Amino acid sequence: MIELLSNPQAWLAFATLTLLEIVLGIDNIIFLSILVGRLPVEQRPRARTVGLALAMLMRIALLLSITWVMGLGSALFTVFDFPVSGRALILFCGGLFLMAKSTMEIHGSLEGDEHEHDSKKAKANFVSTIIQIAIIDIVFSLDSVITAVGLAEQVAVMIAAVVAAVFVMMFLAKAISDFVDRHPTIKMLALSFLIMIGMALVGEALNFHVPKGYIYFAMAFSVAVELLNIKLRKRLAKPVKLRKEME
Repeated sequence: MIELLSNPQAWLAFATLTLLEIVLGIDNIIFLSILVGRLPVEQRPRARTVGLALAMLMRIALLLSITWVMGLGSALFTVFDFPVSGRALILFCGGLFLMAKSTMEIHGSLEGDEHEHDSKKAKANFVSTIIQIAIIDIVFSLDSVITAVGLAEQVAVMIAAVVAAVFVMMFLAKAISDFVDRHPTIKMLALSFLIMIGMALVGEALNFHVPKGYIYFAMAFSVAVELLNIKLRKRLAKPVKLRKEME
């Protein structure tokens, strides 16, 4: 352990891997923020903490069973001469789940569904939300762990990077959730990108690789444009508000 702490390459791998884990966790945070936003206000902090803690535990468990994870790439069976691996099945089902859930959320937002928050309903919603977070955590954790294995050799460095990244995401999660809740257009944009990520996961399962850098660049560019629109709407709203106050 002392040799590991004094190794510059280990620290470089830790810093690089932590940054990549945070970037790869953006879609996880967005999905979590949208799901948590449907819960009563008092339950949201606990749901965010539990959801991200599940993600951390899931990734650590996968790192500790790295031989099994790497074996997921082996073909389990073939369909019309197309080899199907365990990883492909997880990505395919996870992508379909992400697309279906995002589409349902968009439909609910457009229809203006109202959700009751009595005790039984709130409890059921909380459990349902945690289960959905756990399901998608498996998919995102698999992607994250495979990336970690390619960048670092020591499991201890991988685990430390995962823990550090999750703590950073816990710190950012509330701010991101509140921002998404305050701006419906950002929420709609986030849901649309989750559908795109789901399609990319399905494509990955079918051996059609879509570089995530393209998706993240498109996401960042669209969010930047929408932030400019939000700022413009606020500036245009000020004269209208002043005229109403003067009247």
